[in-house]
Amino acid sequence: MSPRTRGPGAQHTQRREEIADAVLVIVADRGLAAVSLSTVAEQAGISPGRVQHYFATKRELTEAAFERGNALSGARIREKAGSDLDAAPARTVLTIVLTELIPYDAETWAHMRVRQSFGALALVEEAIAERMREAYARFHEQMASLLRRDQAAGRVGATRDPEQDAVALVALAEGLAYYVLIGATPAASARDQVLAAIEDIYA
Repeated sequence: MSPRTRGPGAQHTQRREEIADAVLVIVADRGLAAVSLSTVAEQAGISPGRVQHYFATKRELTEAAFERGNALSGARIREKAGSDLDAAPARTVLTIVLTELIPYDAETWAHMRVRQSFGALALVEEAIAERMREAYARFHEQMASLLRRDQAAGRVGATRDPEQDAVALVALAEGLAYYVLIGATPAASARDQVLAAIEDIYA
């Protein structure tokens, strides 16, 4: 077994993931305001000092949960589309990624609450805003590249702008996710609207 999967380094990574998972549970149940060293310690079944050993502040806990949620989302996407996303049909990957942003169970609900909460921090903290801008730039390019693949194959109209469509689709999905989280629209309706927007691009 390689050193990456065994030993102190792996144990450190596993403990950080367990703590991040505890944050996700708390956010899903009680919101970001309920996250603290003590509540996370209780949820994870360890001491507050142990939590602080890995994450010194609430900000670090939130950032870890944000990254953990993204990693879990990526795993769900690969489970649905296949481990080699480059080999999967572009529209399939696009659809799975965008609909994954709409909460549909406890795990995705927790992920999106953390994601939305992290986004709210970007409104008042430039360091978070910069991080979010970089993340969105990568995300938009990934979605645009999928649309370009299908445009080159004749499945998307030649007059479409993949970059603009990618931004619009992500914004629609995340905006609807927020509506779902606050109870302004049902998840099924939000998913249908995302699917309709994708269909319009491919029409």
